[in-house]
Amino acid sequence: MKKVLITGADSYIGVSFDNYAREHYGDELSVETVDMIDGSWREKDFSGYDVVYHVAGIAHADVGNVSDEVKAKYYAVNTDLAIETAKKARAEGVKQFVFMSSAIVYGDSAPYGKAKRITAETEPQPANFYGDSKWQADKGVRELADENFVTTVLRPPMIYGKNSKGNYPTLAKMAKKMIIFPNVKNERSMLYIENLCEFLCQVIIRGEGGVFWPQNAEYSRTSDMVKTIAKVRGHRIWVTGAFNWVVWLAAHIPGKTRGLANKAFGNLSYDQEMSRYDFEYQVADLKESIRRTEA
Repeated sequence: MKKVLITGADSYIGVSFDNYAREHYGDELSVETVDMIDGSWREKDFSGYDVVYHVAGIAHADVGNVSDEVKAKYYAVNTDLAIETAKKARAEGVKQFVFMSSAIVYGDSAPYGKAKRITAETEPQPANFYGDSKWQADKGVRELADENFVTTVLRPPMIYGKNSKGNYPTLAKMAKKMIIFPNVKNERSMLYIENLCEFLCQVIIRGEGGVFWPQNAEYSRTSDMVKTIAKVRGHRIWVTGAFNWVVWLAAHIPGKTRGLANKAFGNLSYDQEMSRYDFEYQVADLKESIRRTEA
């Protein structure tokens, strides 16, 4: 049995992984968690663990008008803390370090009407300090890898699931209230939380290192997701292209309106080939994942 230490308490991903591993891999993985907030983790002995799974970090930022002090905090937590934790793990004999990077290292999604398909050859190019803080950690952690210390870096797209935060709850709220929604043909990679947890269990049990891009087996379209959420919730919504001009107009209005339109209807996807591995991890397709999320 492998002993796994999650560094970062009460995070959505960390708690979900802990619960999933206990339910599905209780005879292969033993999971514990340490809080990173007060610094007492530096006194904890890592030598008894096979794997450290680092989830501590500051999530999505409002990058529009942020002070240098706030930016410095992002680098302190997302970059410096991750690398410090990895160095401690390596020094104390941990065999594998798993780090949650993000698709944000490739920059923002393409705006409405523009395509953005990432391949294994696409070079990361962060668009802001939040993305760069993750990218610097991504590089710094991988530089520590050697024959005795495996680094496993995940660059997932948007993660969603029951009780998740971020963009999905906003989308779900619209799906439950609106009666008309524009039928925009955008394309996004997404990752259901149970698919992520299964992926994590597999790479940890196998001890696999490198850079990974897990995602759902199919791409998502905003209008299809809204329609599916509404159906699961018993709400009738009319999805039509008759109002796509409203989205086009919003995407061309400078400021917050354009940002919201591009966030909802922009494009950002991974080539599916880069997300296929020699093990199965996509335990739920898109429709089933929405059903489980909304249950």
